[in-house]
Formats: sequence, structure tokens, C-alpha cells
Amino acid sequence: MFLNDEFDNIFRRMSRPFMDIDSLFEEFKDSDNLQTYGPFYYGYTMTVGSDGKPVIKEYGNVKPALLPTADVREPFVDVLVDDKEKVLKLVAEMPGVEKKDIKIIVEGRTVNLDAEHGDKKYHAKVPVRQKIDEDSVKATYANGILEVRFKLQEDEKPKGKTVEVD
Repeated sequence: MFLNDEFDNIFRRMSRPFMDIDSLFEEFKDSDNLQTYGPFYYGYTMTVGSDGKPVIKEYGNVKPALLPTADVREPFVDVLVDDKEKVLKLVAEMPGVEKKDIKIIVEGRTVNLDAEHGDKKYHAKVPVRQKIDEDSVKATYANGILEVRFKLQEDEKPKGKTVEVD
């Protein structure tokens, strides 16, 4: 029982600054200035109530659902290298688009992935560390997963000639 009381005391002391901020935001909650001009912020405090259950209070001048979002999303992209087969694969998650909507541009050691279908817009600029053969690129798209495959180029070995001294 001693540990529970001690924990509650420490938690209350740590939460006190957040409670003061919470009451400050309540004063400005109805202010039009914060709703029409920035900055926009959102946060929450979490405390333990007298019944031992968590109590969560939100503060700020914008709710998470109202936060501005970007029109273009960056898809999740994995870069996989198979040294055995000498292949590099880029796997990108782009749900909600069709094959005809996808545009892939390879520029040196950078692969640009773009797709747009209705309100779904994706863009990713993927750097590639390995030397790839741009002419060997193949792409497949199924069930929202784009896979782009490249053959790896072998590093050029320096050409030279051994000269014997007479």
C-alpha cells in the first residue's frame, strides 16, 4: 500500500504543471482569435482519478480530426537487396490507385514514384545506394503493392596490365 500512495504522490506532482496549463486553455477556449489565426496546437493530459481509473483531458485550439493534412502522401517503401540473385527490389504500399496511374522515373541513383487516382495521391523519392542497371527495370502492381525490380551492376574492376621489367 505504501508504494501505491508514493506513486500517486509522485504522479500528482509531475502532473501539476499540466493541470495549470489546462486551466489556462479553458480561459481562451471561446476566443475567436485562436480559432482563426495560428498557431494551431493540440495536446492532452492523463492523470489517475480518485477511483484509480485514468482521466484524459484534451486541450488546444484544434481537434486531431481537424488538423491540416497534406494532399500528397508518401508511401511506405522498403528497399531490399538480394546479393545472391543480384537484384534490388523497391516495395511500395500505394492502395487506391490503378496500374495506369503509376509513374516511375529512374534518374541516376534516385527512383521517383508517383501515383494519382481521385483523391489518392502518392509521391516518393527513393535514393538507391547500389549501382543498378536502369535498362533492367521491371514493375508489377497488385492489391495496392508496387514492386520495382532492378538488376544490380557489378562494380567495374580496374583494367590494367602487368609489365615485366627486363
